[in-house]
This record gives sequence, structure tokens and C-alpha cells, in this order.
Amino acid sequence: MIRSSGKDLIGKIVVSEETGRKFGVVGDFTFIAESGELLNIVLVEPTKNTLDANFEKDDRGRILVPFSAVKSVGDFVIISEKELQ
Repeated sequence: MIRSSGKDLIGKIVVSEETGRKFGVVGDFTFIAESGELLNIVLVEPTKNTLDANFEKDDRGRILVPFSAVKSVGDFVIISEKELQ
């Protein structure tokens, strides 16, 4: 098994599994400090497609992608839009 750290995801483009639409770039994460559980990916450089999707925002207005929506990670971070609803 190949292991990687969260910082390896920073800068990867977030893409829809269903439509191939690009939503932005991974800029940061939110997580539970005690357990290390990842909660959300924080998008930076959002595209116009983020307006059509059902993304949550945090209290600072940052766009959040729930980590449960992530389906795979490679050259891109692939998410399921169905998991956003």
C-alpha cells in the first residue's frame, strides 16, 4: 500500500465523478484534532461550477467539500456530487 500525507493533496484539482466538472483546488483541510479524522476539504480558486453545486461554507465563507464525498485521489481529487446532497 502506498501511503501519503494530507499535504500531498494540497494543490490538486477537485473534479466531479459524475460530470467531470472542476470545482477548484484543495487549499486546506478541517479535521478533529483529537482523532485526526478528516472532515472537509477547503477549496481555493473556486470555479463557476461551485455555484451550481450544493457545497457548504464555513463561518469564514470558505467552500467545504465533505471528506465523505471523496471517491479517489490521484492526479485529481475525484468527488461524488451525489454525496453533497
